[in-house]
Formats: sequence, C-alpha cells, structure tokens
Amino acid sequence: MTAIDEIKSRLDIVELVGENVKLRRAGKNYTGFCPFHANTRTPAFVVFPDSGTWRCFGQCNEGGDIFGYVMKKEGWDFSQTLQYLAQRAGVELEPLTPEKKAEDEQYERLYALLEEAVNFYRHHLLQTPAGKPALVYLQQRGLLPQTIETFGLGYAPGSWDSALTYFTGKGYTQQEMLDAGLTTERQGSEGAYDRFRNRILFPIRDTNGRMAGFGARILNPEDVPKFLNSPQTAVFDKGRLLYGLDLARKTIRSQDQAVIVEGYLDVILLHQSGFSNAVSPMGTALTEHQLRMLKRYTRRIIMALDADAAGEKATLRGLEVARQALDHSTELVFDARGLLRYEARLQADLRVTTMPEGMDPDEVVLRDPQEWAEIIAGAQPVVIHVMDTLMAGRNLDDPKIKSEIAAQVTPLIEDVPDAVERDTYRQRLARLLRVDESALLGARSSGGRPARRRSRQEEQAQGITAPPAASTKAELSTSLERHILRLLLHQPEALYTLDRALQHAGLSRFSPEDFEQGDYQLFTRLLKRSLEQDEDEPAAYLMTSLPELLQETAKEMLLPLEKGEPTPERLVEELVRAVMRLRQVRINSSLGQLRYMQEDLQAQGETMMESFQEMVLGYTQTLARLNRALGKPLQLD
Repeated sequence: MTAIDEIKSRLDIVELVGENVKLRRAGKNYTGFCPFHANTRTPAFVVFPDSGTWRCFGQCNEGGDIFGYVMKKEGWDFSQTLQYLAQRAGVELEPLTPEKKAEDEQYERLYALLEEAVNFYRHHLLQTPAGKPALVYLQQRGLLPQTIETFGLGYAPGSWDSALTYFTGKGYTQQEMLDAGLTTERQGSEGAYDRFRNRILFPIRDTNGRMAGFGARILNPEDVPKFLNSPQTAVFDKGRLLYGLDLARKTIRSQDQAVIVEGYLDVILLHQSGFSNAVSPMGTALTEHQLRMLKRYTRRIIMALDADAAGEKATLRGLEVARQALDHSTELVFDARGLLRYEARLQADLRVTTMPEGMDPDEVVLRDPQEWAEIIAGAQPVVIHVMDTLMAGRNLDDPKIKSEIAAQVTPLIEDVPDAVERDTYRQRLARLLRVDESALLGARSSGGRPARRRSRQEEQAQGITAPPAASTKAELSTSLERHILRLLLHQPEALYTLDRALQHAGLSRFSPEDFEQGDYQLFTRLLKRSLEQDEDEPAAYLMTSLPELLQETAKEMLLPLEKGEPTPERLVEELVRAVMRLRQVRINSSLGQLRYMQEDLQAQGETMMESFQEMVLGYTQTLARLNRALGKPLQLD
C-alpha cells in the first residue's frame, strides 16, 4: 500500500469535510453548502463516503478526493497537502532512496514466494496421498470443492524440509524463506526447517488480495499448538490483517455490515452459505487498526462470540493485556470497555451476539442458515450485552448482587459518548435491577474512578448512523481512472487525439477534473505541461516534475501492460472509450444524487427548481451523447 493509499484509508472524508461544512445524510451520501462559493440556499455540495470523494453540483461544478479538497480549501500544492494529511493520519513519508527501492523489490519477491507457496500447499492437499486425510477432514467439516478452491486451502507435508527443498530448487534463498515465514531457524546450529508440517494451510491475504502469510491447523490431535500462524514478517502483521476481508469487503459495503467471528472455518463456511460479510482476527484480541480497516467499508460491526468468550469473566478482561499470539491463545477476547472506547473514537455501531451453548458459527450455519441470520439480527449494543450477561441466572433480589452488577455496568454507561444513549442505558439498568435511577447516579458520583470528562465534540455527537454502502459504480470509477492514467503515461501524445475524439462526439476536452483522485489530477496537469514544453522529452519532464513520492507510482504504471503492449491506434481507441465510460459512470452517479436533492430544492421555490432542471437536462444531454458515441465506431482522426 502506498503512502497515499494509507492516508486515504486512515482519514474519513466525512469527518474532515465536516470540520468546516455542516453535512447531513441524503440517501447514500452527505450534502451541505459548498465552501468554495457564496451560497446559502442550495445544499449542492455532496460527499461520497464510499469512494472517498466530493463534488459540487452548483457553481463550482468541481470534485475530487481528500487531497483535492484540502488543496482547494487551503490553496496548497500537492506536496504541501501530502505533508499535512500524512501528519494528520500519522503516516511517515519516506523519500524514494535506492535503499527504499531495494526494499520494495524485496517485498515483491516475498509476495511472489508466498503466492507460489499457496500453489505448493494446494497441490499437496488435492493431488497427493499424504494430503488425503486433510481433504477428507475439510469435506467432513462441510466444505465444498469450489470453496476449497476459492480460499486456496492447502496441506503442508509432514516432512521437515519439503517446502525448503522445493523453493530453494526454484531459486529462492533460505533467507527469503525465513523472511516469508515459511521456515524456522534451527536453534544452536545452522540451517532451517519447514515451519508448517502435517497441517491444513489457510492462506491469509491483505485487503488488496496480496498474500501475507498462513494460518495452520493440526491434523494429529497430539501435535501442539492447535493453531499456528506465520511469524511477524515484513508483510505479515496479524494485528493489521483480518482473515477473509479481501473476499468480504464488497458484501460488507453492499450490506453495510461486517460480522467478526473467531475461526478460519467459521469465515469459510459462512461465506459458503451466502453470509460473505464475515471476517476473523484469527483468534487474537481485536485491535483498533483492524476496526479502522472495517470502518472503510461500514460502521456497523457485529462481534459473534462463543458463549464462553462472552461470559462474565471475559467481559472485564483488558483488551491491551490480552493481545497474545495465536500460538498461545485461541480465544477471541471480549472487553466491553475497550470496545466502547473504539466505538466512541471510530463513531461506529459495535454490537455483540453469542452462539448457542457449545456451538461455533460454522456449526450453526450448517445446521440452519436461517438460525444464523436470526442470531445476527438479534445482536445487541455492547452495554446491553454486558447487562444481560451479568444478570443471567443471578438472584436479582439480593441487594449485594444488584450492587455488584451496578458497579460493573455503570462505568460502562459513563463511557458512552452520546447523552441520549447513556440515559437510555441507565433507565434500562434501573428497571432490570428494580432500583430507582437516582441510586445509579449516586453510585456513579460517590465511588470508583471519576467519570471521564467528555470533549465538546463528543457531547454534541448524536445517534451517529452507519455510512452509506459503496456501490460497484464507485469501484468501477476508481478502476477506470487508474486504467486511463496508465494509458496516458504509456503514450502522452494520445491526449491530442483523445481531445479531438471527444470534440467529434460533442463532448468537452479531457481535463484533470475528469479524475477524482488528487494525485491523478496532478499527473494530468503535469502531462499537459510536458506536452506544451519543448526542452525535455515528455516522460523525462514528467518524472523530474513529480513529487518524489509519486515517482514510484509513475514507474509502476509504466511497466508493460498486463495484456501486452497494444498498437498506438488500439491504445488511443481504448483510452477514448475508457474516458467516455468514466464520464458515463460519473454522470449516472450524479443524476442519482440529484434525485435525493430534489425535495430540498422544491421547498425553495420555482427559481431553484428551474436551476435544478437545467442541471439535470445538461447531464441527460451529455449522457445521451456519450451513449451514442460508445454505440458506434469512434472518430479518431
């Protein structure tokens, strides 16, 4: 992940824009008055959380990403904006030194090795006699052949050096295998041996689908530990990964909900049964970084816990203390106070549900998928879950038990940032304990630690809702932008033919604003400038003008195209169609957003409705021209 991608993943565009613009929910997105021109009547400024972009449908008619917003607001160039947002996001910017370039190449080598390891272990699972027991075990657990293929499951032979011998024979060094976490150094002597032996292998990928490491489960009950992960490596950090997120993220966005379960097979069998919004922290306590990863796709997060893990003893266990490697612990730790802190900081909706006694999620969904759906639908807010857990089976007529429960739950209530929620929880606790609410207020003020002082921002927060789910249009738009920029970098002069083709179709010239991503807008401006100057070759001018951090992106995009280098004519045709398709997607999205704004505009009189209708007509006419142009051979002369 580049520094720019890391910044975008850590910063919420709604929060950043909301510091200066009063936003309100409108359908899937958020609207407000544009901060870039005088306007107090029409909320024509829209923020799209799913794609991390914004657009003004009024006088500005501009848009972009988080970088474009700050650049326009502050009047900064890209480098200044990058420095500011990196500092705000806590991302360290590193210059592209020869050492850094060599490190990046080493990472790519590790990714390639791990990808080959997936094929190695899959071969041993599906095509060797030694892997037969592992395959039978997976089948007995309910996995279908296509599921095994989708998740890339494998089997590590029982030999001490099968993987070591195979990959050194393919040209990988012993150090690279150690760095990838596939082998372990021998204690007290030179050499290494296979880390995974006679185990079922679960490939673990990052959000972008790149291989990061493996989880491994024993077949022989006598072996220990039961579960074994890859060690910490340059590409594997268990606290910054969620198993299954690469396959779950689209469903999480579309359903606006993520479900956290404990085990690998829980995730796999839930996906197989159609519940593909499930992920796993791989047996360790949740980290804030993992929750922030999920927040990119939804703020509605449910923890589906085993009955034991959600019990009274686990309820008060400290999350920070409980972070242990999977090698030592296989319990998903539940800490109410830790989750409430995360909920407040992330402005998320965290809920908890528990499994039937003695059952795991995979067993529930195999028994009855509808039962799983009902369990998830019944998920409760963290505080209510703790109340019900502590009260279950207790004698609530005993004053001492009432006092004990109140002492445990009241501090949790005080940690809730929203005043309405706090009062509601307090009333519920008083009703269940059959005590006067004032007694709970007295208990809060007289004993224990003082209530945490809330910030002004927290006190004003009211009923924050989940962000809108991302659509496939947003993902298509991002993919098209990258494809267009790559084509332009391969053939900058195609910009002239592109503009002529767009004008033939009655469309405006290509401009930086066709992109929403701020770094791509900068690329476009520099590309145009490189063609206008005559002192250097366009490619050389571009590389010397780009900020250092973007030079690596440019080099990556200048690598040979995946399907081979097209002819210049073919490249231009593909470029023109991609730009037209991008505008199609963008206009359809804009028309959908304008429909949400129509009710507000109607209330402001005929003049505003006339402006609205003109805007819709303009978009509709442009869309018709795009449809006609894409429906016939392009004019590229």
